[in-house]
Amino acid sequence: MSELLVEVENLSVTFPGGIAAVRELSFALPKGGALALVGESGSGKSATASALLGLHRGSGARVEGLVRVAGVDVGRASEAELRALRGAKAAMVFQDPLSSLDPYYAVGDQIAEVVRVHRKTSRRAARARAVEVLDRVGIPDAVRRSRSRPHEFSGGMRQRALIAMALACAPELLIADEPTTALDVTVQAQILDLLHGLRREEGMGLLLVTHDVGVAAESVSEVLVMREGRAVERGDVDQVLAAPARTYTKALLEAVPRLDGPLKEPFRPVGEPVLEAKALRWEFGRGKKTVTAVDDVSLTVRRGETLGIVGESGSGKTTLGRMLVRLLEPTSGRLRYGGTEIGPGRASSEPGGPGGRGAPGAPVVQMVFQDPVASLNPRRSIGESIADPLRAAGERDDRVLHNRVRELLERVGLDPDRSDRYPHEFSGGQRQRVGIARALAPSPQLVVCDEPVSALDVTTQAQVIGLLGELQDDLGLSLVFIAHDLAVVRQVSDRIVVMRDGRIVEQGDVRTVYGSPSQPYTQQLLAAVPTLDPVLAAVRRAARKELVEV
Repeated sequence: MSELLVEVENLSVTFPGGIAAVRELSFALPKGGALALVGESGSGKSATASALLGLHRGSGARVEGLVRVAGVDVGRASEAELRALRGAKAAMVFQDPLSSLDPYYAVGDQIAEVVRVHRKTSRRAARARAVEVLDRVGIPDAVRRSRSRPHEFSGGMRQRALIAMALACAPELLIADEPTTALDVTVQAQILDLLHGLRREEGMGLLLVTHDVGVAAESVSEVLVMREGRAVERGDVDQVLAAPARTYTKALLEAVPRLDGPLKEPFRPVGEPVLEAKALRWEFGRGKKTVTAVDDVSLTVRRGETLGIVGESGSGKTTLGRMLVRLLEPTSGRLRYGGTEIGPGRASSEPGGPGGRGAPGAPVVQMVFQDPVASLNPRRSIGESIADPLRAAGERDDRVLHNRVRELLERVGLDPDRSDRYPHEFSGGQRQRVGIARALAPSPQLVVCDEPVSALDVTTQAQVIGLLGELQDDLGLSLVFIAHDLAVVRQVSDRIVVMRDGRIVEQGDVRTVYGSPSQPYTQQLLAAVPTLDPVLAAVRRAARKELVEV
């Protein structure tokens, strides 16, 4: 039997207030092994990962049981021993690199600092090591980019830089906590390929924390499924994914959107379009620094239809969505709402725009944002936030507002009696339901959803998607669904628009675009979508490696 790198026996983590995050959890990871902790939000995955490095110490949390990592008893270790463990023997890659990297210092300097903390070496040698690991994780022109600050990197490059920092002292264990959640499918595939290659070549152990079962299939040899702080099922990844023994694991797998999953019923056009966009263009910057984010985009959305918009980060999806609801003023082009045509002019927050009271005959257009935490005011109750569009439309009767808020909360599956609660008192999925309720308040005909489920676990994701489908059927809504997850978009859409570098490269009905894509870029996006079949994942990874080498 291989020597153990991680030993966890009867681990329990209890937060202040008696909240049990982890309950009597036991598992082991051999040297060079790869294990994924999989489960819904709140299952205890991240709390477990943090316990491996003693990160709960000083937080008020009570940690019980045995945790041994690279020979260090984490529970009994001194602060000096923990500092020696973190970074040198075990390193962690967090979900959000922006919050993990200091915005003021160059990336290379931050990596060099890690090297100097754990190794007695000169500044020059530490800087050389920083450049070496940046090059190792695929940062082009590593010498020059090592002098760049985090904001000068793309999302995928920042995640690579964070992995480089973790590798700086050649740790025996790499803990990756949701390392690809915010990334588009092609960058996600690159990061997963990188983690797989590093594990094979460096002999590191990998503990992957994820709510995405497809990501686990691409990356590890074993899976541990968690629920409410306990282990539900553990086994080889191919065995667990192909023939799960537990009902909960089966339900988790059934909630995963798949490229071979069921499609919506074929859409039959109804009436006139609720939205037509013609030759939309949006630029920012001036003179030689002008950047075109959206270029010559034309599309149509009909009543009751869902139009999916997909593409990598930076493709112009979100910018286009904000123009459709008039949060951004097009540089050029025309928008037609239900027969009312609007050219470049004043933004929709003004009465008379399609997001406000609207011109005669123009449908109200609303938006559901990606991050409900950022789009809801933490100092105001959810009821007040939901009522805001009604107040903006001129409604002043408190009784009318109160009744409408209760009706909307019930409509999206939330308790109307919680209307006086604040956003932090709700889960991520519940907050997104609040965002949907707010969008529905003025009875819109069209709702633009910008990455509405990207930050949610698969079961919560399925619930929110199901809710949108029910609302569409019941209310006759038209939807524009923007996402980087092609499997999700396929599941909810009637037609698809594929964007790259601000332009539409392919569009058509969902069966045609997914079944026989005509553009190599669309084919590339589809090939990068994680699969639940570990064997197919390995074949795809080998194919991507060959393409890079060529």
